[in-house]
Amino acid sequence: MLKRLAAVILCSGCAFCGGVIAEFLRSPGTIAAESSFLPPMATGAELDRPPATALSDHFQAVVKKVGPAVVAVDAVKPSPAGSGTGKSKEESGSGVLVAFRGISGTVVVTNNHVVGDAPRNKVYVTLSTGRILQPTRILADPESDISLLQLAEDLPVIAFGDSDRATRGQYVLAFGSPFGLNQTVTHGIISATDRGQVSLGSTIRIKEFIQTDAAINPGSSGGPLVDLEGRVIGINTAIASQSGNNTGVAFSIPANLVKRVAAQLFEKGVVMRGYLGVQLASSLEPAEALRLGLTKVCGGLVDIVHPGTPAAAAGLRPGDVVLKLEDVELRDENHLINLVSALPPTQRVRLSVWRDRRIMTIEVVIGDWGAGRGRALRP
Repeated sequence: MLKRLAAVILCSGCAFCGGVIAEFLRSPGTIAAESSFLPPMATGAELDRPPATALSDHFQAVVKKVGPAVVAVDAVKPSPAGSGTGKSKEESGSGVLVAFRGISGTVVVTNNHVVGDAPRNKVYVTLSTGRILQPTRILADPESDISLLQLAEDLPVIAFGDSDRATRGQYVLAFGSPFGLNQTVTHGIISATDRGQVSLGSTIRIKEFIQTDAAINPGSSGGPLVDLEGRVIGINTAIASQSGNNTGVAFSIPANLVKRVAAQLFEKGVVMRGYLGVQLASSLEPAEALRLGLTKVCGGLVDIVHPGTPAAAAGLRPGDVVLKLEDVELRDENHLINLVSALPPTQRVRLSVWRDRRIMTIEVVIGDWGAGRGRALRP
């Protein structure tokens, strides 16, 4: 198993406040109304175009489609508790304009760490045209690092893709405002999916990232990762770096997770999540797996079982390795956390547990992680 990444930095942390707005030539329009942006089938002399030229043309078509829906997000946050400075903190990041069924106006999807605790009147959304708008309300889920900014106007939007179909080696484009340079686009491939062994802020608990080598830098947080059909398959959130700048290892929140979180935030104002009540080891190393009698690295190793929790009531113990939830084989501890979090409280499930060099089955009733952890209307 790979060692934990040495340093992971939330993309927007060091963005230059007030940034430089890059000029970007395009013709804004209502993207959602477009049926296709791809050129017609090549004929005659067009067939002689080098493949690189055809790919370049395709990239430009995607940029033309997506660009008008990419925004810059700036927030002025109150002074952190206990800082003693009394000074507010300015944060800059990115976002993307989308539409949700039944929700009026337009919604900006961005990262929670970009907006934080900033009040609505201290959050600024800069459109591709240079117009500045402010949200009518803000909804946030710190545990997945997702924030939704609702705007009153109907604006150009782009659609979500199916992030479950994202595959390694697939071409992607990343949009955002690195170092305050608005409307920047880079390209690369998907390096990995379901990447969870990433250390982020203390509030970020749900991690199932798409990893990409598309250049993402501070200020890119909240910008979209799109496929070659111009659909959002991820929201850029973090980079792995010793220096704080791009090293070819970046992470995006899958679009399907964004959709699930948004549906609950708009319907209930909070995100309901299940929990077991255990603390899992950050990784299961090969040497430890062999010592426990396992022949491969998999599952979640239990470090601590908290008293008075569903795990304690079910009889889970420190040193257990949870290998399956129902019939789903677990890749690692984050896979277990994400599956349990998606379950409704009070549901009874079976866990296959490795204990004393044998597999045993334990039934557990999923607990309620607690309403109110997702934040709804912002003053």
